Formats: sequence, C-alpha cells, structure tokens
Amino acid sequence: MASFMSYFGARRDPKQSARDAIVGLRQQLQMLEKKEEYLQKKIDEEVHKAKANAVTNKAAAMAALKRKKMNETELDRLAGTRMQLEMQVNTLESANLNAETMAAMKKASDALKVIHGNTTLDKVDEQMAAMQEQRDIANEIAEAISNPVNMGLELDEDDLKAQLEELEQETLNERLSEADHVPVHLPPTATKQKDKQPVLDDEEAQLKELQAALAM
Repeated sequence: MASFMSYFGARRDPKQSARDAIVGLRQQLQMLEKKEEYLQKKIDEEVHKAKANAVTNKAAAMAALKRKKMNETELDRLAGTRMQLEMQVNTLESANLNAETMAAMKKASDALKVIHGNTTLDKVDEQMAAMQEQRDIANEIAEAISNPVNMGLELDEDDLKAQLEELEQETLNERLSEADHVPVHLPPTATKQKDKQPVLDDEEAQLKELQAALAM
C-alpha cells in the first residue's frame, strides 16, 4: 500500500508544497549566483591574457578572446535563467500569501457564522422593537412615580376654577364689610384744633367790642 501511494504520490499540504518549492528555487538561485561569479572571474582572466599577448603572441590573445566570448555567452544564459527563477519565486510567494489570506478570511467568516448563529435581520429588528417598548414602559413608570399628580383622583378643572372664584368674591365682600364698620379716628392735632376754635372766637369778639368802644 505504501508503494502504491508513493507511486501515485501521497496527498500533501498545499502550503508545505509551496514552501518546499520556494526553498528549492532559492537554493537553485544561490547555485546560479556562484556560477555567475565563477564565469565573471574567468572572463576577467581571459581579458588579462588577451592584453598580455596582444603584441607578442596574437594567437594566444585571440584564443583568450574566444574563451572570453564563450564565458560571456554562458553568463548571459545564466542571467536569463536566474531571472526566470526569481519570477517563479515571486509568483509562488504571492500565491502562498494569497492562499494564507484566503484561509484566514475563511476562518473569520466561519467564526462570524458561529457568533451570529440563527440571527437574522428580522430577529434583530424584533429584538430592537422589544427593547424600545420596554424602554418606553420604563420611562412611563419613572414619570408616573416622579409626578404623582392628583394622587389617583379625577378632578374637574372647571369646577375647581368656579370654587376659586367664589372664594375670591367672599374674601372681597368680607374685606368691604369690615371697612364700613371701622371707626374714624382723627389725629391728636385735629382734636386740639377743634378745642381751640371756641377760644379763638371769644377773643375775636372781645377785640371787636374794644375797637368799637375806642371809636366812640
């Protein structure tokens, strides 16, 4: 059974497969970079040989230039290969990041489904309406407690106004009646003036009599 699964390939974790592929590509990139460094070194050596033999040994200089050209061609090929590998690494990393993002979003969505359960918009509206109704009842109860108007009695406002007017009229009548029976009290100065008036009249009469006698 194990050989059968190994033949067709066992099912592997996609995340792990992506990681393995990225690791393998990066290792290959490191090998290419080392190969490019080696070829660049060989190119520099061939250039040095060509310069050294350019005057004294033209055949050796020409051979050095040919080897230089071959190494440069190989270096260009490796540069193209390295670019392809870097593109694959970037693509795999982006795809792996997208997969992990989607997995995280799916977990979040599943968590929200569990949290919401069987909650629907209709149930939410119904619950909000029930809460508002209870708040209204609580407000009415609080208002009734804080304002105990009439203490449960049903009063007629017009009747109360009529009774108030009668009381006002009775009060005014009582005050007027009391004012009619109040004796008039003159101030002490006025009494003294009345007592002095007969005295003044007698003196004037005596003065007139004396004037008449002198005139005779």
